[in-house]
Amino acid sequence: MKFLLVLFYIASSYNAQDSQKIFVLYVNEKDNTIAEKGVEVALAYIKDNPKLGVEVDLTTILSNRTDAVELLDPLCKTYDDMVKASKPPHLVFDTTVTGLSSETVKSVTAALGLPTITASYGQDGDLVKWRKIDDDEKKYFIQINPPTDIIPQIIREIVERQNITNAAIMYDNNFVMGHKYKTLLQNIATRNIITAIDKNKLETQIQKLSKMEILNFFILGSLVTIKDVLTLASRNSLLVKTFAWHAITVDEGDITCDCSEGRVLFIKPVIDPMFEERIKQIKKTYQFDNAPLITTIFYFDLALQSFLTIKTMLQKGQWPESMNEYLTCDGFNGTNNPKRTDLDLLTAFRKENTESPTYGPFAVISNGKSSIQFLMEIFLTSFSRNMVESSVSIGTWDASFGSNLTLSKPEMMDNFTSAQIYRVVVVEQKPFIFKDPRHPKGYNGYCIDMMEMIAQNLGFDYVVHIASGNTFGQMDDQGKWNGMVKDIMEKKADIGLGSISIMAERESVIDFTVPYYDLVGYSIMMKSSYVPPSLFKFLSVLEDEVWICILAAYFITSVLLWIFDRYSPYSYQNNIEKYKDDEEKRVFSLRESLWFCMTSLTPQGGGEAPKNLSGRLVAATWWLFGFIIIASYTANLAAFLTVSRLETPIESLDDLSKQYKVNYAPVNGSATMIYFKRMAAIEEKFYEIWKDMSLNDSLSEIERSKLAVWDYPVSDRYTKIWQAMQETGFPSSIEEAIGKVRLSKSATDGFAFIGDATDIKYYQLITCDLVSVGEEFSKKPYALALQQGSPLKEKLNTAILELVNQRKLEELRLKWWDHNPEAKKCPLPEDPSDGISVANIGGVFIVILVGIGLAIVILCIEYFFYSKQKQDKVELVRGIPSSSRSPLEIFDGNQMTLRNRARMPNAGFNKMYPPEK
Repeated sequence: MKFLLVLFYIASSYNAQDSQKIFVLYVNEKDNTIAEKGVEVALAYIKDNPKLGVEVDLTTILSNRTDAVELLDPLCKTYDDMVKASKPPHLVFDTTVTGLSSETVKSVTAALGLPTITASYGQDGDLVKWRKIDDDEKKYFIQINPPTDIIPQIIREIVERQNITNAAIMYDNNFVMGHKYKTLLQNIATRNIITAIDKNKLETQIQKLSKMEILNFFILGSLVTIKDVLTLASRNSLLVKTFAWHAITVDEGDITCDCSEGRVLFIKPVIDPMFEERIKQIKKTYQFDNAPLITTIFYFDLALQSFLTIKTMLQKGQWPESMNEYLTCDGFNGTNNPKRTDLDLLTAFRKENTESPTYGPFAVISNGKSSIQFLMEIFLTSFSRNMVESSVSIGTWDASFGSNLTLSKPEMMDNFTSAQIYRVVVVEQKPFIFKDPRHPKGYNGYCIDMMEMIAQNLGFDYVVHIASGNTFGQMDDQGKWNGMVKDIMEKKADIGLGSISIMAERESVIDFTVPYYDLVGYSIMMKSSYVPPSLFKFLSVLEDEVWICILAAYFITSVLLWIFDRYSPYSYQNNIEKYKDDEEKRVFSLRESLWFCMTSLTPQGGGEAPKNLSGRLVAATWWLFGFIIIASYTANLAAFLTVSRLETPIESLDDLSKQYKVNYAPVNGSATMIYFKRMAAIEEKFYEIWKDMSLNDSLSEIERSKLAVWDYPVSDRYTKIWQAMQETGFPSSIEEAIGKVRLSKSATDGFAFIGDATDIKYYQLITCDLVSVGEEFSKKPYALALQQGSPLKEKLNTAILELVNQRKLEELRLKWWDHNPEAKKCPLPEDPSDGISVANIGGVFIVILVGIGLAIVILCIEYFFYSKQKQDKVELVRGIPSSSRSPLEIFDGNQMTLRNRARMPNAGFNKMYPPEK
């Protein structure tokens, strides 16, 4: 037993003799408890492992991140005291994060030439006080980046691979991002916002970011922070395919979310199996309960390796003699800072391998690019009903600067992206855009078909909504815009779709793509002069009242002829013996009177006139009436069939302005109205300029004489047109304007609508009573409207030009214009040189056919009655005895019996042929 105690004492004495004491000045921030815990465990680990042969005399200074003066005085005082006590620091171990306190430490160490290893955040040039250090100084001024300073670099890799054009980066207090605002996505065309998470206003933050047209979100934080953000995103309907969410953490464990549904790209560090056992042992022995684990172990490994490096250099004689001279803060005058040209702390730190790394080895490259080596694993996690539905590992990332993603399932990464959904604002105008509930977008038409092709080509989706007021937009007298232009200016829409024309004033506030449609101007719509053909057009020569009066006169005259002939003592039927020798004998019964009046209106004439003077006077009056009626009807029929073909139509805007029977105007507030208003204003302005020139007293006599004319040299065409429009009044809508056109009496008397040529062309296409007049004027192309400076412009230009080259737009034009399902087949207008067609005069042939048909019917009726009467007479003759009939009667049969019966009185007939008993 004594022997063992002696051996233990000898071993302890030996270890104590080999132990190297080092002096360390440790500077930390008050709130950086993770670093404090890491250094504390490192000291405990050294103490528990005497075989390491190092004894650390640690002097600690705590600082405030924002107060440099509060740190500088105790730092200098502590350092000076250590020098005076012959305990100058072999190493300044700095775990300040960033800010003024961190820069104060860098400033002091650089001025006094103190070997320093720092874990401050920042890349090249971010440590301001170390920007100008030379190559020798870089050997003992060493920066090792914490893991949370490296991890955000994966955002850059994702953005580049996924070609992300906008991103919002949100982070909690586990990450320091102040120095990354400019460098993280530098030289990448990505609009990005980096913002710290305020848990008290988190929902408001998320809503504001979504309103800024951000589609890609990156969350850097703990698992608790990530859960809170995703839950609020789901509650605000942002965790949908429209948005892409990326959650990046340094914590151990899996992601959770109270989300109804959604997908998240989840990224977290993974422990190398090689170091799992050591991590478990360290955690168990030293009760590592500070999260995140990777950061705490980083500070532990960094402190341990830094202290062992100094020990090794001292023991191996690599510590230069120049380090025996230390300059105090009071002795520094700004020019006498010492240079340690023979101190190579960097090489010694790289070679130090006394202890195995705990989380991963250090990769020391240069200041701002050094860190521990570890992997980040990438998961595609899906949520459903507040639970993780699936979580699939799709790759890893070797955490370092410039390292690419290593994907095991790149197709899943390709499919995980925010659906490029653009807001498209439209104005309804057939056939370009109109509502269609059957279409997936709720709208259909030429422009929707074109946008579908563009979206498929460029790989984006879009939503459609109506522009404010369903108008393209005009600028008022205060310079304010309305309609589609206003929506685009206020960034309520990404694309303006429809038949919006390119104008100079619009181009000053929004951008346009290349034109997708030919030049389109304004034109005139009028009522068509075409009169539809009618088989009974000859009946429409006279009004219905006239025809009724003619028929009434016909029947009254016929009745009067019958009455006068019957009761006049000089008529034929009352003087048969007097007129028995006349060749023409006519009893004017009612039937004969009707026939006489009818035939009197024909070239054939009415036949024998009445014998009595009163009847002849009635007939003469009827003849005079008939002559006038027939002459009037014939003249009006000829005029009626030709007058519509002889009308002089309006064929241009000049023709319209030179007449007064047709009123004309555009829709109130439309681009057409603005055009005429401005043209009239320009003419008025020109007149004022001419008048000022003519009355200018400063001109010489010769110059004034050149301007002396009686007539105003510039036309006032548009001024007169504008005045006529104002007097007419402006329709409030295109439907009202078309209604007024249709109410016109004819093409030369009524109302003409002046508007967009495509509108007029479409209404002409779907109706037959409207016609476009003259040529288009003030032509302008149609294009897509965009926000000023929109990155979509070049892409849309390329897509539209491709559609033009592939003749796709021509196919759309055929579909929506030539083959439009609403188009009507209208008859061609008549040529004035053509004769009268059967379509207009064919009714007379129908009259003949109707007359012949009635004659055939009456013939059948006559034949029926005749046969019936003949049968009755035969039965009557058969009833007389044979002995009582004469041979003549027997021979003559029915006819003889009928004649005898007709000539004899009933009594004689009964005596000669008594009825059989």
